[in-house]
Amino acid sequence: MQNPSPADPADPGTPRDGRTWTITELAQEFDITPRAIRFYEDVGILAPSRDGRNRVYDHRDRTRIKLTLRGKRLGLSLQEIKQLVDMYESPADTTGQLTAFLGILRTHREQMEQQRHDIEVTLAEIAQHEEKCRALLAEAGRG
Repeated sequence: MQNPSPADPADPGTPRDGRTWTITELAQEFDITPRAIRFYEDVGILAPSRDGRNRVYDHRDRTRIKLTLRGKRLGLSLQEIKQLVDMYESPADTTGQLTAFLGILRTHREQMEQQRHDIEVTLAEIAQHEEKCRALLAEAGRG
């Protein structure tokens, strides 16, 4: 559903070019399901326009999907992602929002560091069990 406008032919990648996408095109581009895109719409991350019954996605929606997927890779919740994405469209004075987002990032970092510690402990336990098993196998082979 590519609708480039001749308004800015020198820069077809800018939001001014009027380019739109269908749900299928975005799902293929980002390797996600149309259902995931509809879910992002349900939670308020996306707000596509409509052409009859069809959803029409613009640059804003595409960018919000990109930011959502980036946030998911970081392990953020959809609510945290929505706060982050909404921050990009807020007025210039975003001191409070940035401070809140730093808090979210700090909390997430602490959770990730705890998970890393838990994984290291578990790996050490696995190594001990492997060592005991090898010793028992070696002993059984001698007997």
